[in-house]
Amino acid sequence: MIVTTREIQKRLADIGYDPGPLDGIRGRRTVQAIKQFQADHGLAVDGIVGPVTRSKLFGGGSASMGLQPDLPWYEEARRFLGLKEVSGGGDNRTIMDWARDLDIAYSGDDVPWCGLFVAHCIGSTLPEEELPANPLGARSWRKFGRPCEPTKGCILVFWRESLTSYKGHVGFYAGQDDAAYYVLGGNQSDSVSITRISRTRLLDARWPTTAVYGEQQVVELTPDSNPLSTDEA
Repeated sequence: MIVTTREIQKRLADIGYDPGPLDGIRGRRTVQAIKQFQADHGLAVDGIVGPVTRSKLFGGGSASMGLQPDLPWYEEARRFLGLKEVSGGGDNRTIMDWARDLDIAYSGDDVPWCGLFVAHCIGSTLPEEELPANPLGARSWRKFGRPCEPTKGCILVFWRESLTSYKGHVGFYAGQDDAAYYVLGGNQSDSVSITRISRTRLLDARWPTTAVYGEQQVVELTPDSNPLSTDEA
């Protein structure tokens, strides 16, 4: 079982730690509160509520059961489902804020932002995780973290237009069927959405180095009627 960020915040507040607003957002104060709790209880201080920290925090109840680690970056990604870029003139303020917060030069949301979306989700929830040198470049994420098998919450990197092109797409694994991966990503039909991308286009699957991998969690889905995506920018 995976507990939500809001549940973690409430538990921390209940036992005397200050996670900031109980808003379900894993901000710096929440991460610091988790780290302080871990330090006070002789745990590995990584800011991640994995199985050991979860057991200590929730007293070994049902919230601590299972091997699946918490996926705060994936929870953050789901929080933005439905967010759209601004068509025509102007930019979506939220997308621009992601770049500002990470000190990434970004001119506007007419520039492909799938890599920026992934960078925000990782950078805001795993502050000690090293991002690629060029996070806006989708294929740059092939050098991120460590390789893994496709599993819930991992980063998937795809080629776009052709295998030999420099173009690509990056997002998070949400599931799979026989023909496709279901990708939770940004700049998919100009929005944050879940779309089907052919398994033949996959270049890499990556996992953050500062997060516990646990066990591979394959999410098998029944193919829906939506066609395969062919161009995500």
